[in-house]
Amino acid sequence: MENLSKYIDHTLLRADASIDEIEKLCAEADRYGFCSVCVNSAYVKNAKEFLRNQDVKVCSVVGFPLGAMCTKAKSFEAKCAIEDGASEIDMVINVGWVKSGRFDLVQSDIKSLRDTCRGVVLKVIFETALLNKEQIQKVCEISKELGVDFVKTSTGFSTRGASVEDVKIMKSVVGDKIGIKASGGIRSYEKAVEMMEAGATRLGTSSGIKIVEN
Repeated sequence: MENLSKYIDHTLLRADASIDEIEKLCAEADRYGFCSVCVNSAYVKNAKEFLRNQDVKVCSVVGFPLGAMCTKAKSFEAKCAIEDGASEIDMVINVGWVKSGRFDLVQSDIKSLRDTCRGVVLKVIFETALLNKEQIQKVCEISKELGVDFVKTSTGFSTRGASVEDVKIMKSVVGDKIGIKASGGIRSYEKAVEMMEAGATRLGTSSGIKIVEN
C-alpha cells in the first residue's frame, strides 16, 4: 500500500512520556510524513511548538483513557487542547453508560464534544473490546447522526486493541459517511494493511516507523 504514512497518527500516550520524548515523536512524524502526532492534552502546546511550520497535525486525546469523567470536564479539556493548538480531538465515550443502556447520556456526551469541536476534527473512541456488536452499532449510529468526523476502535489501554471485525462492524453502519480510525495493537505493516482493507481510513499506532519501514 503506497503512502501509508499519511494515514497514521504517530502516538505517544504513556503516563511517563517526557517532553523530550514528545519532541522526538514530533521530529519522527515530520521525517516520515505522518498525518498527525497524538498526545495527551498537557503536551499539545509542546507538540505545536515542535511542529511549527510543518504539515503534521496535532491530535489530542480527551477523557483518556477511561472516558468516565463528567461531560463538562471532557468539553473543557477539549477546549483547552484546541486553544493550545490541537486540530484533532479523540474523545473517549463513557463505556459504562453504553453497558447500562443509557444511550441518551452517550448521545449528550458526544454532542457536547461535537459542539466544542466545531471546525476541529472529532474522533469518538468506543473501546470496542468492552462492547458487543449491537452496542458498537448503536454508538456508530449516534456518532453518524451527530456528524462526528471519525469513529475509533480503542484507546490501546484496555483488554485488547482493534480487530478487523470491529472495523467491519463500524463500516457496516457508517459506510463512507465518516472515517474509521483503528487503534491499539497495530504493530506491523501486515496488520495495518489488514485494517485499511477492512475499512479503516486512519490508524493510531506507536509503531508507525516500523510499519512504514516494512
